[in-house]
Amino acid sequence: MIELEAVGKLYRIGETGVRALDGVNLRVQAGEYVAIMGPSGSGKSTLLHILGCLDRPTTGRYRLRGQEVSGLEDDELARIRNREIGFVFQGFHLLPRADVLRNVEVPLIYARMAPAERRARARRALERVGLAHRANHLPNQLSGGERQRVAIARALVQEPSLLLADEPTGNLDSRTGAEIMELFERLREDGHTVVLVTHEAALAARADRIVQLRDGRVVAEVAAGGPRSRGS
Repeated sequence: MIELEAVGKLYRIGETGVRALDGVNLRVQAGEYVAIMGPSGSGKSTLLHILGCLDRPTTGRYRLRGQEVSGLEDDELARIRNREIGFVFQGFHLLPRADVLRNVEVPLIYARMAPAERRARARRALERVGLAHRANHLPNQLSGGERQRVAIARALVQEPSLLLADEPTGNLDSRTGAEIMELFERLREDGHTVVLVTHEAALAARADRIVQLRDGRVVAEVAAGGPRSRGS
C-alpha cells in the first residue's frame, strides 16, 4: 500500500533550512493498522501530510498502491487524495452551518457526484459510524465523540483504501476516545489501511505496529512480537 524510500523534507524559513524528515524508509501493507509516535517536532505531522499527498518530499520516493506519486502535478495529487485517501483530524473540521449529512457529502460534492447518489452514500457512511439518526443535526448539537464520528464518516464516504488520522482522540475524554479507537479497529477489520498519529501509548498499542520517530528519522518499530530497533 505505502512505500517510502529515503524520504526527506526540508523547509526553508528565510535563509535557514529546517529538516523535518531525514531519510525515512517505511512500508505499510494493505489492511495494516500502523500508529506513528514521537516527541513534538519529530516529524509525525509532516510524514502524515506526505502520506496524504498534502505535501511533497524534498528528496526520496513515495509509492502509493504501486504508483510513484512524489513528482505528480497538483491536479493529479488532488484526484488521488479524493479517490484513495480519507483524512481524520483532531479538530474535526466540520462546517458549522451545514447539517451532518451535508458535512459528510462534502468530498462527493467536489467529485461532482449526482445529488441523489451523494446523499445515499453519505447516509451509508453515517450508518457505518452509528450516526444515521443524527443526519439532520448541526455540529454544535453533537457531542465531541459524535462530531469525530461525523468526521470519520466524511473520510469514509469515498470508500478510500487509506485512512489517515492525526491525533483523532486529542479533543475527547478517555471513554469517548476509547470508543473512537474501537471504531478504527472495526474499519481495519473491514479492510481499510489505517495510519494513525498519536502521543498516547495506550492507543498506539492497539495498532498492529508502532513506528517511532525522532528528529525526522524512524528510530524503532514495535510489533506484536516486540521491539525491532532500526539497525539491530
